[in-house]
Amino acid sequence: MTEEDEGPPPDRYGAAAPFRAADPDPLLQRALPVAAELPRYRGGTARRDLVAGVTVAALAIPSAMAYAEVAGVDAINGLYALLLPPVAYALLGSSRQLIVGPEGSLAALIAASIVGMTGGRADLAAMLALLVAAFFVLGRLARIGWVADYLSRPVLVGYIHGVAIVLVIGQLGKLLGLSIDASGPLPQLVEVVRKLGGIDWPTVAVGFAALALLLGMRRYLRQLPASLIVVVAAIAASELLDLADHGVAVVGALPSGLPRIELPSVSLSDALTLIPAAAGLFLLSFADEVLTARSFAGRHDQRIRVGSELLAMGAANAAAGLTQGFPVGASGSRTAVNDEMGARSQIAGIVSAVAVALVLLFLTAPIAHLPKAVLGAVIVNAALGLVEPQAWRALARTDRVELAIAAVAAAGVVTAGVLNAILFAVGLSIVDVVRRSARPHDAVLGWSPTAGRWADVAVHRDARVTPGVVVYRLDDRLFFANAGYVKARVREALHAAPSPPRALVIDAEGVAHVDAAGLDALADLQRLDVELYLARIKAPVAARLEDVIAPERRFPTVRAAVTAAAAGSSPSVAR
Repeated sequence: MTEEDEGPPPDRYGAAAPFRAADPDPLLQRALPVAAELPRYRGGTARRDLVAGVTVAALAIPSAMAYAEVAGVDAINGLYALLLPPVAYALLGSSRQLIVGPEGSLAALIAASIVGMTGGRADLAAMLALLVAAFFVLGRLARIGWVADYLSRPVLVGYIHGVAIVLVIGQLGKLLGLSIDASGPLPQLVEVVRKLGGIDWPTVAVGFAALALLLGMRRYLRQLPASLIVVVAAIAASELLDLADHGVAVVGALPSGLPRIELPSVSLSDALTLIPAAAGLFLLSFADEVLTARSFAGRHDQRIRVGSELLAMGAANAAAGLTQGFPVGASGSRTAVNDEMGARSQIAGIVSAVAVALVLLFLTAPIAHLPKAVLGAVIVNAALGLVEPQAWRALARTDRVELAIAAVAAAGVVTAGVLNAILFAVGLSIVDVVRRSARPHDAVLGWSPTAGRWADVAVHRDARVTPGVVVYRLDDRLFFANAGYVKARVREALHAAPSPPRALVIDAEGVAHVDAAGLDALADLQRLDVELYLARIKAPVAARLEDVIAPERRFPTVRAAVTAAAAGSSPSVAR
């Protein structure tokens, strides 16, 4: 009986490829990711999405008005940006929680982009949205989604906590009844401190009462829609107690009606002038959107498809540009509220758009009584929900360098702005990758009877070495950044050998690539006063070594290479 007859026949690949991509989702789900949710959509999920959508709309309406003013356009344009853009994202986006719409960081850049131009501000802002949409579509066609892979976990953690700080600082004026003119978080904080003597105490009472209710319900009544309850109660209390007459700022009257779908009236020269600004807005919006989407997806074991996100954000901005809106992005505060309310599908985003449309048509009067301090309390509550101390503790346990990158990202968001902070933090991540490759993990190996394999002598104290033979293992590429380091480490290993070395065996199983500098390093090692042997070389690497290491000095196993080295010969048939 042969060995194969003793059990089930072994599997074989034959002509089949050893790697195969997962089967793609059905075409309808790839084109419209929300379609995947519909077959299992049930009453409980629908109720949560309905409550979440209405709550997000209640939060988004006054926020969008404020962001529109920051962007240099009328408040009504901010409300228009809450209608079709969320629907476009809901149909095409892969995140189940993300809410898109007007955003503060984008609004400041929009204002800087159109200031001083001769065209109508609303038309210029709408054209800017169309240009941003074009960049998103071009990014999808160019398949630049891989750029998002450089937004590492430390960058993600630092970014989301930096955003939380920015959101809290941005609401201090509303909570304290102060008029804050500064646009950046640190200037805003300085202005708040400078104006503390002008605090409006009725506003403080309203804002902090709302915040206390929100925090209390978060802790003890998490199953209730706290934000919606507080907003509705605040509107009722404001109208009943005439809070506006007591100096408490309210949202104020809203114009009614829906926008027309039309192209903005902008000259060709103005459109060309806006292209660089649109490129910057695209980069900021893309990085912000992917980081936000991934941060919330990670909480629910969901997967974000960057290609779908590029297309969805392009469609959202195109919708904004065609309906007198302005460039939109991911809203961290509204996404946090949406997630907190239990939304589990993008139906909540569609509900929020429908709610905004109904408000614009029929319900502008009640919203006018909403105190802005309550809005600030809702945003602060949502921002506090983004804080995860355990994420920082995990980074501290894993790697202090990653912890530093996260801290730099968080501080950068607050001090230098989102785009600058992300670019700098990503740069630090790349530098960290280079640093790790420049000082790769390596080891001197010996045969461990306990482990039954060639193992690191520094870890396995029972490992035995062959007299006169040093076995060195490299666990990374051999390339320009670490070639000098590897040569120095080999010399140190030879110097530390317990008996005078006459042969060096390099275990190359972990070496996936050797560049020109790496080939030069191997040639230099051959000039040392020892014989050089290689073991377990990968096929692509072996092909590059034809002119550097003779085939008879390359072996399929470490044992075969050590046996040949100890014998002072190099039989190519050794195993």
